[in-house]
Order: sequence, then C-alpha cells, then structure tokens
Amino acid sequence: MTRYVMVADLRRCVGCQTCTAACKEANGTPPTVQWRRVLDIEAGEYPDVSRVFVPTGCQHCDEPPCMEVCPTTATGKRADGIVTIDYELCIGCAYCIMACPYEARYKVEDEQFAFGARPTAAERARTAQPIVDVVTKCTFCVDRIDAGLAKGLVPGEDPEATPVCAQSCISGAMRFGDLDDPNSGVSRLLAENRSFRMHESEGTGPGFYYLWDKELQL
Repeated sequence: MTRYVMVADLRRCVGCQTCTAACKEANGTPPTVQWRRVLDIEAGEYPDVSRVFVPTGCQHCDEPPCMEVCPTTATGKRADGIVTIDYELCIGCAYCIMACPYEARYKVEDEQFAFGARPTAAERARTAQPIVDVVTKCTFCVDRIDAGLAKGLVPGEDPEATPVCAQSCISGAMRFGDLDDPNSGVSRLLAENRSFRMHESEGTGPGFYYLWDKELQL
C-alpha cells in the first residue's frame, strides 16, 4: 500500500513563507486563498518562551470529516490517502468548510486572479484558478505526483514528482513521501523524532505530521 503524508520539522521552519508563495504561484489561487499557510505562534511559558512557525493546510485525513458531510460525493479519498474534490460534482454548499477542523477549505464567489486583472493565456493554461462557487483546497500537488509516477519517479525523492511546497522549502523543514515505505524519508524522520498531529483527538487521522521536542497543543 501507499500512504502519502507531509512532515514538517518545526525546529527547522524559519517562517519565510516560501511554501505559501510557491503554492500560490503553482496553482494561481486567488488573493484571498492560501492552500498552504504558515502560522506564527508563541509556545511555552515565561521565561521559557519560543516563537514557532507551523505550516498548515489540508491534512489529507484518514477519516476526513469533509467527505462525510458532502451531499454530492464531490469530496473523495484516494487509495494513497490524498483527499480530492471533484469540481464537476461540487455544488458549493460549503458543508465541508464547516466540517473541517483545520480551516483548510476555501470558496470564492467572484473571479479573483492571482496574476492581475486577467491572466495571460500561458497563465490560464498552467493554473486551474479561479474556480468560483465551488470549494477548493490543497491537493498535495496531485497532478505533479501522478505525472511523476507515470514517468517512474518517486514522490518525495524526485523534485518533479514532489509537492511544490516541500520542494521549495529553503530550510528543508518540509518533507513528503510514502509513510507505508519504511525506507522513505518521512518514515525515517518519524521513527527517529518526536512528533504530533494537529487536532489528533478529533479522530480524523491527519496525514500531516509535525516534529517538535516539546509539548505543543494545536
């Protein structure tokens, strides 16, 4: 089996927002939409206080609550763990937005272009946005993954087959790969480090892991 996950090492993240910018550039999301966000939070208690940067977005859950409430089956989950949205089936009811505990879904009702008032033909060909009146979210760059797999590449190891947020990270804080492969980079990181998952008590089984040496409740 294959289970794709993201691992973010909070000890390495410098809050540069490069992952956010890379995601927006690759997907052409509207100005109000951020599929990959980086939270800036304060952790600990005085005087042992630290500033922590936390990349977040769709967690590609094992048990996605967004899928359970979708009345049209527009939200689905692939065998490799990636949670998808079929824009042809989505009716924009926004039930999934309310159900998601990670605030990872977006809906725009008016055309808002990332590259100015109107995108060029090349920009339109390269990106799928804006998609209005339906819900959108991080896809783990599924098109890159599938195109890479078709070429025999390994997601998480070969840049061309790896999500742009992880590939662009200047500090190496974000890693992507197959959790079911014990030799993958993400499996080794999780085996060798202390980790947690966001809102894990919700029972969603997030596919986004965080490395951190201290207690951090999110």
